[in-house]
Amino acid sequence: MTDAESQPLLEPSQQSRSNPSLVASARWLILNSRINLLTVFVPLGILAKVLNWGPLAIFLFNFIAIVPLAKLLGDATEQVSIRVGQTIGGLLNATFGNAVELIVAVAALFQGQLRIVQMSLVGSILSNLLLVLGCSFVAGGIYRSENTFAQTAAQASGSIMTLGCFTMVVPAAYFSSILDSNVPVSPDSAEAGLLFISRGTSLILLAIYAGYIVFQLRTHSYLYAVEEEEGEQEKMSPKAAVIALLVITIITSFNADYLVSAIDDVARDYHISKAFIGIILLPLVGNAAEHVTSIWMAAKNKMEIALGVAIGSSIQIAVGLVPMLVIVGWMIGQPLTLYFHTFETTTLFVTVLLVNTLIQDGKSNYLEGAMLVGLYIVIALSFWVRA
Repeated sequence: MTDAESQPLLEPSQQSRSNPSLVASARWLILNSRINLLTVFVPLGILAKVLNWGPLAIFLFNFIAIVPLAKLLGDATEQVSIRVGQTIGGLLNATFGNAVELIVAVAALFQGQLRIVQMSLVGSILSNLLLVLGCSFVAGGIYRSENTFAQTAAQASGSIMTLGCFTMVVPAAYFSSILDSNVPVSPDSAEAGLLFISRGTSLILLAIYAGYIVFQLRTHSYLYAVEEEEGEQEKMSPKAAVIALLVITIITSFNADYLVSAIDDVARDYHISKAFIGIILLPLVGNAAEHVTSIWMAAKNKMEIALGVAIGSSIQIAVGLVPMLVIVGWMIGQPLTLYFHTFETTTLFVTVLLVNTLIQDGKSNYLEGAMLVGLYIVIALSFWVRA
């Protein structure tokens, strides 16, 4: 430790605004959590692919590697948020909180694994709304009989989430109407109709999502205001945090790409439902950091932040990430649509309906959390036996 580091030359308030060195920033990022011990699986996952250790090793090592990478992304994003403020910081947290889901989905999209793209995104929404939000309600209910949060903001978020869900129902309804129709329709014509509906809807959703950001950050930002943390210190310099975000994102893209490439072989060789892998397992590792953050905030009676993590991330996926990937697929010649299979659409519809019902009164308790987690377990069991 240098003399400058050992001598308290600054007052505490001044120290909180000082910039740690790149070395100190990197040291804090790597050593601040025991979860980061799992980073040993990052090079192991890459080696498993390069040296061809088999699909199970490739899948498991890269699967575990995603957990610390998601945590590192979250920590670096939080450090950037301290400098830019709570409002923009909340948007950054939601964006990079979904970075793992985005990377996995893009990797699957370029590999032509369109069903994996769809299942991982639906799974992320289900995981956030049921498992993350449910555990947050339970954690908050342990310490107090009832938790409260901003009702108007929750209703607005619930409405946007409902819209995103309904836009996935419409293509499914269109496809079902074609199957039930007595008029013969060629597969090419049906797919062309789905692509037209999906791409047009995606453009509209992206415009609505842009409006939602303006609503949240500018015109109605007071609805989403949260108390500032007192004495919160910067553990990383802004430059180090941005560099960390870029480096970790690049590394994650490799592990995600290798993970996706092994899914088909693992599902076939070990008789695991591909739907279970895509909808349950992949979102679990992608949402690991968000899960911990949301529960911790709920336990501290900061339910607005907990809802922002769970519902905000779901909104970003349903109204931002999904339509964006449809457009990207359009650009690169991958026919990704908003047509999700009937079973997935049904589970998503029931999930959004239950969550909206529970948040309308601006209150939560442990029983409501238990209901959400219970529904998630039922859905997980259903996808375990679904081919």
